[in-house]
Amino acid sequence: MSKAEGAPAFTMNQLAAFLAVAEAGTISAAAEKLHVSPSALSAAITELERSLQVELLRRRKAKGVTLTPTGEVVLPRARLLLHHASELQADARGEERGVSGLVRIGCYPSLAPTALPALISDFTRAHPDARLEVYENTQDELSKGLESGQLDLAIMYDLDLDPTWRSASLARLPPRAVLPAGHRLARRAGALDLADLRDDPMVLLDAPPSSGHAYSCCARAGFTPRVIYRARTYETARSFVGRGFGWTLLLQRPSANVTYEGRPVVVKDISAPVLPDVAVDVVWHPDSMPSKATRTFIAQAVRSAPARGIPQET
Repeated sequence: MSKAEGAPAFTMNQLAAFLAVAEAGTISAAAEKLHVSPSALSAAITELERSLQVELLRRRKAKGVTLTPTGEVVLPRARLLLHHASELQADARGEERGVSGLVRIGCYPSLAPTALPALISDFTRAHPDARLEVYENTQDELSKGLESGQLDLAIMYDLDLDPTWRSASLARLPPRAVLPAGHRLARRAGALDLADLRDDPMVLLDAPPSSGHAYSCCARAGFTPRVIYRARTYETARSFVGRGFGWTLLLQRPSANVTYEGRPVVVKDISAPVLPDVAVDVVWHPDSMPSKATRTFIAQAVRSAPARGIPQET
């Protein structure tokens, strides 16, 4: 049978060979992982290069392989093509067997403890043939994962998101001040004025976009926070507050107002200035073609998040 018009000259197997070698660093390591001979793997890559009429890998004896500049460009697109091919297969089989296949989920670290467990539990219970992989990272790294096709979706705050991305809202969370139990404002009834903390040392959750959001909230209150410590995770920030090092501003609120050390913290609503709630969204790339499993996860997350996955009030 002759090649159909518009069909590429290369095969999915050749792309898979290139991807495996690029990720493993050597042909022998990739061949061992794929359970094929090194010569067969090398031949597949040679055929791919011949079809594309470019050099993708530089092969050096005893030194492994390195990507050429063209190979660097082709690699993420090859990864995306193979993923779409797997999704096509999973979707086709899913018509008979239900939802199946892999969903690669990115999540901002401070959201993961409250957002993911219930969502994953509900989804895997309803769709046992589907498989989920979870990657926690900062919002800028999650964005790169969506751009490259390494992630199918991501759960992030709606802060500095690309407006062209597709998204669905899961919850809206108000900014809150977290104080040491012995802080002078901790026992004051009701919400507080954020400006009352202008002279107090602050523990900053220094993980974009949370850090920028905290600065903007303080700017609305007319001051620049006096940051004394920076924490990469929100539990570390809360632990520093529990030790009395300073106060912090957070969106997520655990069900118990104690740190990992068992030290109490006090969470206070903010009455002034009026700070807008921040949306928690599930986000995917506008040019992606979500699989049936991905679409099902998104739909189920939107339905269940307010009740189970992301507590909006505690």
